[in-house]
Amino acid sequence: MKTSKLFAVAALFLGLAFSPLFASAQPQLGKEYTLVSPPQPTETGKKIEVLELFWYGCPHCFELEPIIVPWAKKLPKDVVFRRMPAIFRDSWVPGAKAFYAMETLGVLDRLNDKLFDAIHLRGLDIADEGALLDWIAKQGIDRNKFAAIYNSFGVQSKVMHARQMTREYGISGVPSVIVDGRYLTSSSMTGGHRGLPPVLDYLIDLARKERAGKP
Repeated sequence: MKTSKLFAVAALFLGLAFSPLFASAQPQLGKEYTLVSPPQPTETGKKIEVLELFWYGCPHCFELEPIIVPWAKKLPKDVVFRRMPAIFRDSWVPGAKAFYAMETLGVLDRLNDKLFDAIHLRGLDIADEGALLDWIAKQGIDRNKFAAIYNSFGVQSKVMHARQMTREYGISGVPSVIVDGRYLTSSSMTGGHRGLPPVLDYLIDLARKERAGKP
């Protein structure tokens, strides 16, 4: 083959290498994510909300923790990561009550991962209120104070809201993540837990453009 043809072939392959066909495919609507219909209001004001819906008893939610927590710590200043316990059935209510009680006491950040570990590594039955309170006391929290908040009207109201929003978001399982009340994705849609952060980054950028009125 002549030198000129060799250069032509090389140029062709270089061109293809940088063409859209060879580039990393961006997430596709209907595959890696879907739309929340209708879109739901967020609680983060001017900041973009990333909301994980989870259940403490879910092994997949537990497995996602070491991936999503470091990712969430590096989010841009215009993005806020939140969690909401999903409630598909009554057996999920104790976990939701524990979440909101810890949140009310201001110890959620300190105890969230520890509670996941206690359930999945040490067999804590979170549906057993006595066992949960024993565990809470071992974390240095007043048992009676926690029990009062756990069974309070305020926590019950938040649990009712979480049950309603589980339906409104239209999720089919956990963990699921809602970006800015508009976009829904999950580990099962992204091919696994490690595929989730890149899709979330894409959806955050999409939400940012949506807010700015850009196509």
